[in-house]
Amino acid sequence: MTTTNLDSPRRQPLFGLEFDPLTMDDVLARAREAISAHRRLLVGVVNAAKIVHMRADDELRDSLLEPDVLLADGQSVVWASRFLGHPLPERVAGCDLFERLLAVADADHRAVYFLGARAEVLDRMLEEVRARFPGVRIAGAHDGYFPDASAGDLAHEIAESGADMLFLGITSPKKEKFLAHFGDELDVPILHGVGGSFDVLAGVTRRAPDRWQRLGFEWLYRLLQEPRRLAGRYLSTNTAFIVLTVRERLHATPPYRPAAHPAHPAGARDSGDSDG
Repeated sequence: MTTTNLDSPRRQPLFGLEFDPLTMDDVLARAREAISAHRRLLVGVVNAAKIVHMRADDELRDSLLEPDVLLADGQSVVWASRFLGHPLPERVAGCDLFERLLAVADADHRAVYFLGARAEVLDRMLEEVRARFPGVRIAGAHDGYFPDASAGDLAHEIAESGADMLFLGITSPKKEKFLAHFGDELDVPILHGVGGSFDVLAGVTRRAPDRWQRLGFEWLYRLLQEPRRLAGRYLSTNTAFIVLTVRERLHATPPYRPAAHPAHPAGARDSGDSDG
């Protein structure tokens, strides 16, 4: 399958990556074109945590060089882009894009494969998909708890399913690594890692209200729900991102190039938090 190469605004260099300055509507238009032409559209979404962690994780960083469109999932990334003089038009949250793409599949009667989450969460999410998006054709589904050794077989199953879209409800960086390793074999036009969005659609996890999201406080809403688990992570990550942004203003990171490291199957085992 060829990759999508549509005319687009100039990509914005940020933190050594190249982001696409696209709105939600722009991305949906590209998705429809990619499906019609059966071209790959690998969607990457990046928040502050990924920008921090990719510095020490070559494989995660390489996976962020692969997407056909790279979007700002976190509001903090949008704010940083403006501070750094390479503005992005808006946040395109992975969870929001997931539901908007489901609406496209519903309207156009497209086939979708779902990979990720615990089995019981996956079942609840599929029930919600059937209720809210009856036009979606479910090409297949598999929970996220599978060993690395079976990742290749699962990729083959997805390729044989005839899916137009593949959603991976798997935590970072596992979903990026799975797509980087198997993306060319899947023969699915739309590839989108959606983190914990399966949990949200299933009603297991609550998202922040729209007002909190617009103010960039979705992370705080999640922190209030799980303070013990998330406090240390958010404190260290948010502080590191602020420091990186200041450094980027003084000395822009040169564009990253793929690192040389041995490839291996990136099996996914669990669902994770949605990117915020």
